[in-house]
Amino acid sequence: MSLQIEKLEKNMAKLTIEVSAEEFEKAVEKAYQKNKGKMSIPGFRKGKVPRQMLEKMYGAEIFFEDAANEVIPEAYSEEASNCELDIVSQPKIDVVQIGKGKSFIFTAEVATKPEVELGEYKGIKVEKPSVEVTDEDINAELENVRKQNSRTIPVEDRAVEDGDIATIDFEGFVDGEPFEGGKGTDYPLTIGSHSFIDTFEQQLIGKNIGEEVEVNVTFPEDYQAENLKGKPAMFKVTVKEIKKVELPELDDDFAQDVSEFDTLAEYREDIKNKLAQKKEAEAKTEIENKAVDALIESSKMDIPEPMIDLQVRQMADDFARRIQSQGISIEQYFQFTGLTSDKMLEQMRPQALKRIQSRLVLEAVAKAENFDITEEDINAEIDKMASMYQMEADKLKEMITDAEKDSMKQDIGVQKAVDFIVANVQG
Repeated sequence: MSLQIEKLEKNMAKLTIEVSAEEFEKAVEKAYQKNKGKMSIPGFRKGKVPRQMLEKMYGAEIFFEDAANEVIPEAYSEEASNCELDIVSQPKIDVVQIGKGKSFIFTAEVATKPEVELGEYKGIKVEKPSVEVTDEDINAELENVRKQNSRTIPVEDRAVEDGDIATIDFEGFVDGEPFEGGKGTDYPLTIGSHSFIDTFEQQLIGKNIGEEVEVNVTFPEDYQAENLKGKPAMFKVTVKEIKKVELPELDDDFAQDVSEFDTLAEYREDIKNKLAQKKEAEAKTEIENKAVDALIESSKMDIPEPMIDLQVRQMADDFARRIQSQGISIEQYFQFTGLTSDKMLEQMRPQALKRIQSRLVLEAVAKAENFDITEEDINAEIDKMASMYQMEADKLKEMITDAEKDSMKQDIGVQKAVDFIVANVQG
């Protein structure tokens, strides 16, 4: 087997890989053995037709495709791992030569990791966000807890008001015709939640139980259902029940019910402390993000499109796994949201690019500063992973391969780069 490498523009490269005629012949024979049981011709029992006979009848290339599919992955993997290129994409494969008694030649076009021309990463100017916890912050948190501990009370002596929960039956019509998904019964609608389109909820204010209402709205131009985008619609709505939300009083009894504290003052102080911790963490993340964004802006790198394609695909696969763990298939998700696979990939692309840029500049900083990755650093990372997976650290350490350990070192270096940049930020 032999390899030739041609460097292309924009951090692309073409690998030309040649597999000897003898090796390709072995793959052809393997393809024949695999497929002969499915093939028959008059005068021979099924699975007993000689290869020469099949090649005479159907052409010498009858088994070439299967043989190529057998040879390409192994040959590419071996040559890609042994060459000096840092490959960051899936290969685009093209067969150059294939024939009886000939060596098998194919090319693999790949993206390679870009070099980064780092901007100034010491003393990046970032406006530091305020971490002060105000009375308004505490009151807002208390209000959220009140809402979580609210109760609903049936109302019969008045009409619908803002904030009520109205149980309704409804049916929608466009151009006088009912449309799919436009009908519901016993639907609990919180007035003011803006969960229904346009001014639907506001038009129910002032209506009484048993009253039938015509609600006129217009679907937004970006509505998920193509046939309803921008269309005016009329809904026939019946108010069946009204409930009002009653919030608990803010007093010591409330504090005792929702916390381990005896007084409201103690509970407020605890909320203040927790909000302070939350704001500190959010401020740290915001400073990190702004500093890295500024470094990306001042740095130069030419990122090949296939590298972005691979990152997008990995993000999409991760997303599909996450929602599947919640009991929803990606097909159901598309149905619920009106998205398509292509649209989702398109939406993920800017984030994928940002992830690549961030990683590249941080790796470049780690390389420039030559951070020392100690055994203690690695053990601390293993301890975190062991805690996450509820395993013993020593057992996890035994399972980690050298390649995984190298990857871990790189991740630690990237985090050290983040810490270094933030430590040198100027406010």
